[in-house]
Amino acid sequence: MNGRTILRDVAEAAGVSLRTASRVLNDDHRVASATRQRVQQAMRELQFQPDAMARSLRAGTDTTIGLIVESVADPFFSALTEAVEAAITVDGKSVLVASTHRDSAAERRIVDRMLQRRVGGLLISPTGDDHSWLAHTPAPVVFVDRAAYGLQADLVGIDDHRAAVEAVSHLLKHGHRRIAYVGDSPAITTSAARLAGYRDALASHGVTVEEQLVRLDCVTAPDAAAATAALLDLEEPPTAIFSAGTRSSLGVVPTLHARGRAGIALVGFGDFAMADTLRPAITVIDHSASEVGRAAAARLLARIADPGLRVEHLQVPVRLIQRGSGEQRP
Repeated sequence: MNGRTILRDVAEAAGVSLRTASRVLNDDHRVASATRQRVQQAMRELQFQPDAMARSLRAGTDTTIGLIVESVADPFFSALTEAVEAAITVDGKSVLVASTHRDSAAERRIVDRMLQRRVGGLLISPTGDDHSWLAHTPAPVVFVDRAAYGLQADLVGIDDHRAAVEAVSHLLKHGHRRIAYVGDSPAITTSAARLAGYRDALASHGVTVEEQLVRLDCVTAPDAAAATAALLDLEEPPTAIFSAGTRSSLGVVPTLHARGRAGIALVGFGDFAMADTLRPAITVIDHSASEVGRAAAARLLARIADPGLRVEHLQVPVRLIQRGSGEQRP
């Protein structure tokens, strides 16, 4: 047969109407089993490939899920994206991924474009301080890792505050009192929770927070490297550091080693490549992006199947992995 096989060709080969062939394609239960088998056999023989766009227009929604993150280059979001793709693909759907780079206007544009493409649902790691504009989107929305402002919606993430308390308490247990904090902007909900956990852990042990040991707005690894260098240059440097994010750790760790200060205790929030091969190996709060991604994908698929589900905030458990750096004493 010349040219691309279309559904009408399948219908003619199977001896059925175009409507019946369309029902088989869309898995309509009203088609008799023998007729279904005949149409499916014709599809195989003609090597028929469905037009995804045409199917989405007929069905009203696409077989694609939109995933919107801060940056696919970030180690956490890269692993999360991979896990979401694996889970969604198993369900017969595909994933359209985009990065906002913390630009709330870009986030709106991306959402609009994805909705124009009739995505079946949206997974969003939000940026900005107002998401009430998402209240009436035609596609279900599940937020990932970070809570949104101004909108009641499903959230899949972790208990950032509790995890930070555990990390700092671990350093306190090993005799540290001058514990520095290196982290992202508190405008990010997860970062704000981790900073609060740091402060609460110190307070619960009767330790006063020294503001000169708190370094915020470390958005990139170079930012964290500069902050770490400044901490090391203090007249009385910290004896321990809580690095509140993977990107922060990628700046903190090389700086400690370059300055010959690897003996300063360190607990990092989030694991990263080769963290277990350094000397000392890096103690981390294992914040599994893969588990968060799988749980978020499962929640979105459940909400697509049943839009009336009660809104839930689901938390993936974390664990402290002791490897050596966080167990060093002052």
